Amino acid sequence: MTRIIPSLAEISHQYDALFVDLWGCVHNGVKALPDAVLALQEYRKSGGKVVLVTNSPRPRAGVEKQLIHFGVPDDAWDSIATSGDSARAAMYRGAVGEKVYFIGEGHDQGFFKPLDIVENPVDIQQVPLEEAEGLVCAGPFDPMADPAEMRPQFLYAKQKGMKLLCANPDIVVDRGETREWCAGALAALYTEMGGESLYFGKPHPPIYDLARRRLAALGKPIRDDRILAIGDGVQTDIAGAMGEDIDSLFITGGLAREETKTGKDPESEALQAYLAQEMSSPTFAIGFLR
Repeated sequence: MTRIIPSLAEISHQYDALFVDLWGCVHNGVKALPDAVLALQEYRKSGGKVVLVTNSPRPRAGVEKQLIHFGVPDDAWDSIATSGDSARAAMYRGAVGEKVYFIGEGHDQGFFKPLDIVENPVDIQQVPLEEAEGLVCAGPFDPMADPAEMRPQFLYAKQKGMKLLCANPDIVVDRGETREWCAGALAALYTEMGGESLYFGKPHPPIYDLARRRLAALGKPIRDDRILAIGDGVQTDIAGAMGEDIDSLFITGGLAREETKTGKDPESEALQAYLAQEMSSPTFAIGFLR
């Protein structure tokens, strides 16, 4: 049974590294969460390593700028692994062809910046749908719009046999008090319609491979049984940790705050009922990272 803990410090001595989700755990899409920042700073002071593992479609440099904007200090983390970097590597290896139709907002164009970790990258060109070989999705054109609005384009793409590269498997995210659709919702729709979607963020293995490489670059390798994954998404953060056989800390005050009846912490019965419904079994749970 998932154990509810009072603070990260209660268990942090068991782990040499943390894989920490960002949105809903360290910031709320508007500003940093002070208690979470302090908990990570204290953990690093004790010698632990913190790798921020995010389903953001942005390159690592873009996430670093975003953290500064939100007020997350750089002494709260050591490295960053993004779904965007993992997906970009696949794109530049030709996973969906050279001519791609891009789905996303203007600020997502950083996804197409050159990536020096790929040898002999393909020449990616953004083209209209009718000229495309594949789809690249960093998020909806409008995060408040119903994903079903993309059905006409997806029907055409499916009929042409295009693959969709999903740069962010999250279905929804909360920006402050506003819930927005993410790229994962569009990829799920495309799959439901019979198309093929390729995923590179949590809960899928490529981003964990990237996170381990980022962690190894900080010093000596750390065994999986000494890593704790922290996140607020049972179908992304927790499912991914379970798939990688890594212990996990579920932040219930994020996406599942209503279902788990989280005030300061979740109500035990509500938490267990929610986890049973989701067929999820995180190692630990806490209302908010602190």
